[in-house]
Amino acid sequence: MPQDVIALTPQMPDIKTLLAALHAGGPDLRVNRAAGGSVAQLCTDDGKLLVSVEAPRYLQVPGETERLLGLGIQAEGPVWWTEVRASTAIAEARLLAGSVAGRLTTLLGDTTWPPEAHTDVVTVPATGEVTVPPADVDVLTDADVLTDKSVVVIYDRPVVAAATWLTEAVRTVAQDRRQLYLVTSSKTRLSLPTRTVLERMPARWVVRHPENGYYDGLSGAVLHWRDGRFTPAPDKGPQIADAFQPPPGKGGERQLLLSIRTIHPAQEHLILGGALEDAWQTLTGSPPAGWATAEPVNVPWSPRQLTDLARSRARQAQPAWAVAVGTADRPAIATSRIAHTQEGVEEHITLALGYAADEKPPIERLPRLAESLAARHNLATMISELRAARADLTTPAHYEPPPIPLSLTLGPDAVADLGISHARNALPDRAPTQLGPAARPALHYPLGDGTDPAA
Repeated sequence: MPQDVIALTPQMPDIKTLLAALHAGGPDLRVNRAAGGSVAQLCTDDGKLLVSVEAPRYLQVPGETERLLGLGIQAEGPVWWTEVRASTAIAEARLLAGSVAGRLTTLLGDTTWPPEAHTDVVTVPATGEVTVPPADVDVLTDADVLTDKSVVVIYDRPVVAAATWLTEAVRTVAQDRRQLYLVTSSKTRLSLPTRTVLERMPARWVVRHPENGYYDGLSGAVLHWRDGRFTPAPDKGPQIADAFQPPPGKGGERQLLLSIRTIHPAQEHLILGGALEDAWQTLTGSPPAGWATAEPVNVPWSPRQLTDLARSRARQAQPAWAVAVGTADRPAIATSRIAHTQEGVEEHITLALGYAADEKPPIERLPRLAESLAARHNLATMISELRAARADLTTPAHYEPPPIPLSLTLGPDAVADLGISHARNALPDRAPTQLGPAARPALHYPLGDGTDPAA
């Protein structure tokens, strides 16, 4: 059994059902609650964690199970997603997680990922020991590891999603001034939200290759486990793992990437999410399908609910972070970070759209989108780029070329801050297009068609 098992059921697992499933370990195990009651923990009598069960999530957005678990997992209609995670410290925990998930689907119907979950009672030896390697060894065993410098989480799913436990781990690590290491196999990929989270925090994606050892999944740098953390090989200069080389095969898939920043006056009747919805509608022909504060995305798209979340976070002096996805026929995903600043209410949006080799990204619509964002959604800046990368918008553990800029748009306030004359001549070989009224224009700078790296 893998470390993580997902139960997909047509009915919500209630308390009685969860308790029945947790009895897969027999009567001698304890059930604790954590994370404010949203996580149930199955522990040995002496307190060793075996299995964590997250609160079920009701997925109302089509295509999410297939996006995160693979083509073989496709739920018909809304489904309850219950995540069961085994500790890697005790060997029997994986079998126990499989039995917990298997019992849930036996009682409620539908399926599990992976499908080989079972319902057997799993006996955990009373002498089970937590195996954490000494800090000075150069090999990491199959155990989640906590040191005074780092938190190591081993992950064995096809796609590392920005699940609730991961975003919570990142927040905790940042507060404790540790670094998070996400350890996966070379076959695992990152979702766009996960990559966005890791790039913003003290975290590293560590890939474990059976022949090449450990390397950084985003840069390819060879890594070693020393002094309680992963570090590049010392005194040898940068080394790139052979496994980081892109595999042979046909290419042609591309991603259209947008980075949008808006700044709104802090008003009582402000509704957020309009810029993201406008961009989605312009580039795909439909609005986002769903949104959530973590993956999997589980509720239909609602700018008002997104605004309510941002207001709630603002009262706690915290930014709001959300994920949005599109329909299954057009790969599209976005993250939005909303914060109250001295400038106003700022939205920082990253939007990615995927295109197969025989599809043409709609870059001709970007000037129209820029004009709409500047006129209706308080645009500050927008950068658009084109990248040769997977159409499913996941990041593999090998080299992908960097994105090539397509255009830059400065909103009216940014143009006014620079001065209209200076802004018009900022790029001598690229004359900008004026958007909006002459007294207060935005400027759109075309930089190329996404094929010339000189852009």
